[in-house]
Amino acid sequence: MSYRPYQHIERRKSRQIHVGPVPVGGGAPITVQTMTNTPTEDVAATVAQIRLAERAGVDIVRVSCPDQPSALALRQIVAQVKVPIVADIHFHYKRAIEAAQSGAACLRINPGNIGSPERVREVIKAARDHGCSMRIGVNAGSLEKHLLEKYGEPNPEALVESALEHAKILQDHDFHEFKISVKASDVFLAVAAYTQLAEVCDHPLHIGITEAGGRRTGTVKSAIGLGNLLWSGIGDTVRVSLSDEPEEEVRVGWELLKSLGIRHRGVRIISCPSCARQGFDVIRTVEKLEERLAHIETPLTLSIIGCVVNGPGEALMTDLGVTGGGAGRHMVYAAGRTDHTVAAGDMIAHVVELVERKAAALEAEKAAEKVAAE
Repeated sequence: MSYRPYQHIERRKSRQIHVGPVPVGGGAPITVQTMTNTPTEDVAATVAQIRLAERAGVDIVRVSCPDQPSALALRQIVAQVKVPIVADIHFHYKRAIEAAQSGAACLRINPGNIGSPERVREVIKAARDHGCSMRIGVNAGSLEKHLLEKYGEPNPEALVESALEHAKILQDHDFHEFKISVKASDVFLAVAAYTQLAEVCDHPLHIGITEAGGRRTGTVKSAIGLGNLLWSGIGDTVRVSLSDEPEEEVRVGWELLKSLGIRHRGVRIISCPSCARQGFDVIRTVEKLEERLAHIETPLTLSIIGCVVNGPGEALMTDLGVTGGGAGRHMVYAAGRTDHTVAAGDMIAHVVELVERKAAALEAEKAAEKVAAE
């Protein structure tokens, strides 16, 4: 039983670019990004962190290149990971060239910040020669001086004007493989800036609420801001910025997309908040199931409800479900129908087995359909 969103979201039409093999914009699936926080020149630590993000489902990873050792280390990093790497460059044009030569799939750089027109031309040539796209990254905390003087403070108009100024530099050099972000830590400012930018250009947009905070605060702020944009059809790639590990950013990003019915990966658990009626410890059960089912990539739904008040109804809308019962046994549902009971002590292991079996069956079915289509 597949989940169906209640409302179809009509996405904004945009150009399509590529970050390595990953398409961004132009109707491609919205991608989930994160950024490493290890010293980039520590290749082993950076690769280990990227691999954790890969297991969480990341599509693209950004890596900071503040100096030459970092930019050159990308060659070893790229060779050991599966996802495309974005090199984060701020002002030094040589780092951008070195990162492109080292195998970066994309350069996060604002062309207006790297100096003379000749330097800009050199960076664009390196990007072309090595198949790199770019991301123009405008941030409310680092707007250009002339825009702050013009507008008096960071506002949506200033962020959009900055983005379009940088975009024009690339367009004047007939370079169009770029996406744009206009991030702010203020939710209202970020949403307004992205909304205005979406109306005046067709470039793919990388959306995010920057410096959102820790796991709880940052998740809430991102859910409000990014959820608002995604619901409006704005956004081609997303990064949830948390003061947390990169793989947690990836998990929250996926939950945003899954909650809006935009993209699905892994087990979507529908669970009750628990109350005195619960037949088992719902909170601890969900914690354990989330951990033990994290390896599942196949999209499917699982309801974990503590009692019979809402359990049967929720089970009607999920692939598998469990409802708390009496006498130490709980009801298991399959495709919305009562199927069998399970002893309390065996429940978690049993549910994991059922989910794994269901995921394997769905993958086999998908493979058979692919063969038949060919």
